[in-house]
Amino acid sequence: MTHTPSPAAPSAVAADLAPTGTLRASINLGNPVLAQGTPGAPSGITVDLAREIGARLGLPVELLCFDAARKSFEAMADGRADLCFLAVDPARETEVAFTAPYVVIEGVYAVPLESGLGTVEDVDAPGVRIGVKQGSAYDLFLSRSLAHATVVRGAEGVDTFRAEGLEVGAGIRQPMTSYVREHPEVRLIEGRFMEIRQAVGTTVGRAPETVDFLRSTVEDLKANGFVADSLRRAGQDAGLLAPPA
Repeated sequence: MTHTPSPAAPSAVAADLAPTGTLRASINLGNPVLAQGTPGAPSGITVDLAREIGARLGLPVELLCFDAARKSFEAMADGRADLCFLAVDPARETEVAFTAPYVVIEGVYAVPLESGLGTVEDVDAPGVRIGVKQGSAYDLFLSRSLAHATVVRGAEGVDTFRAEGLEVGAGIRQPMTSYVREHPEVRLIEGRFMEIRQAVGTTVGRAPETVDFLRSTVEDLKANGFVADSLRRAGQDAGLLAPPA
């Protein structure tokens, strides 16, 4: 797909968004729906978005790769990155100005095959421990919304679930489905416990014109097929495309 310079991308936006002269984008390789490959050769929808935004602004792009959303967020918060690709969450919105989502992912639960937990609602009960990836969107959501169950944090939610013999593991649908396929002693609970709205973000201190540029660019890339095409190239479901804002 050819890069089309945006009339809403004056040099002032480039200077505000990338004060070093290079657009530094934090990429979370820990979410296989959003990014694949290695730190030396990353690929996927977030990589494509970062490069397209850089192209529209006439900026070189540097990709900073991390293995968790928490680390990607920290890179933004402490000034090492100009752009991030994170799930919209109130805990992050104090520091991140988000676009509307470009992709919507489901958060799901895995339980042992013989578990008596049958529905998403059953999980929030006394004595139920849920393994989550520390600092993930679903860690933030569950920590805020659960009334009775307990969140147990680790490097990967499903690994913590298995290693500590927890009642439930939480994660995003695509890798959790693959995990259950490879581990017949585990099953998914039907339905989702949350929608994870993945968006482009920058720090809240940016100029309003800069945030407007990012928001309009994301809407354009959703509408013109860029996001769906990128998802397909990465082997992901183009149906994950978020609706128009």
